[in-house]
This record gives sequence, C-alpha cells and structure tokens, in this order.
Amino acid sequence: MGRSARQMRLTEAHVARMALLVMPDAPRPPGEAATDEDYRQFVKDILAGSDGSGQVWVFAYGSLIWKPACAFVEIRTGLLRGWHRAFCLGWNTRFRGSEQNPGLMLALDRGGSCKGALYRLPPGKAEENIELLCRREMGSKPSPFPPRWVTVATEHGPVRAFTFCIDRNSGRYVSGLTEDQVAEVLSKAVGSRGSMVEYLFNTVSHLEEMGIHDPHLWRLQELVAERLDATG
Repeated sequence: MGRSARQMRLTEAHVARMALLVMPDAPRPPGEAATDEDYRQFVKDILAGSDGSGQVWVFAYGSLIWKPACAFVEIRTGLLRGWHRAFCLGWNTRFRGSEQNPGLMLALDRGGSCKGALYRLPPGKAEENIELLCRREMGSKPSPFPPRWVTVATEHGPVRAFTFCIDRNSGRYVSGLTEDQVAEVLSKAVGSRGSMVEYLFNTVSHLEEMGIHDPHLWRLQELVAERLDATG
C-alpha cells in the first residue's frame, strides 16, 4: 500500500484554518440515547450474525479508516459490492456541524461498490472492541445507520465482516444532493469534534495512502478547496 502521487488540492492549511472555528459541544438533540444495556445488546446482535469462525472483521469506509476506535491485529483492503460510500447521513449539529451549518457524514448507501479497509479484531476480545465501535458509531436508538454483515472481496479471498449502512427509512437519510451542494455543506460545517473539511481531508488522504482512489471524494475535495480559497 503506497502513497499516491496525486496531489490533493485540499490541504492541511485548509484544515488548520477551519480548526479555528471549532466550538464547545452542543446539547444532544432530542431523541433516544443508547444506554449501556443497549450497547450490550448491540454486541450480542452483531455476534449472532457472525459465521462462527472466531474471526471478526469490520469494514471501514470513512472515519474508521483514520480513527479506528478499536484494537485490531490485521488490516486488509477490500471491495464491497452492492454498496457505495456517500455523504448521506444528516444532519449533524454537534460533532461536525452546528444549527447554522449542519454537517453531512459518510455512510454506505445501496448500489455501486466501495473500496475500504478491513480490520480483524483481536481473538478473544471481539465483544469489547465491538462495543467500542458501537459506542462510537451508534449514539442513539434506533441508529440511522445500523450494523449489518456483508461479504468483502480481498486478494486473499472473500471476508465476512460487519459494517454500518444507512437506513433509508431513517429521518436522517439525505439524498438527491448534487456534488456542488455537498461541497457547499462540507466547506462550512464545524462542530465540537472538528470540521467537515478535516473529515474529508483525512478520509481522502488515508484512502490515497492505501492505494484507493475514490473519484467522487476526489472531486469533492477539489470543490471544497476551491470554495475555501475563494473566501480567503
């Protein structure tokens, strides 16, 4: 996995500029927050769908690539067919956005395909690491992008893994936006954990380092950089 020779237009300087706008954490929006018991049940439900091999893999396509939030003993690249990476999870008004400029997060949506990272969880420690992932990805119940088991193609053969896919029936599913509209959102949204500029920069740069070129995200980073440069 070597670094790509392509030069991103979106830079660390853009990220640093937006970091100046990071704000204190906002109150949790109305909704049912997941409890400790919920997280224990999430873990049981996920493990119930495993293949019984004792190996548990998670497929990462967005921020889990550059911030895994769990321990792992092996990493591979893989291709997931039938799902694509999309900014379709909205609207984030706390961690990567605000009421004035809400953020859009990545999730897997139906159709197409997606290249990403596969992490194998440590043997004997799957439960605790799955819970860490659920606490990171599933702050509310029901989750707008619940976990599901998928089959990912790798150079070593197919791997069964769980990942997080958008629920199109969720009120947080966003579709129909043009690339320009998505870029406009990403160029402005900032929350308590950082900006959408940082989120996009980290995702694209880490994918490129893994040898994965996502044309859609590549165009978005160019469009976002263009907007930031235009505003000085």
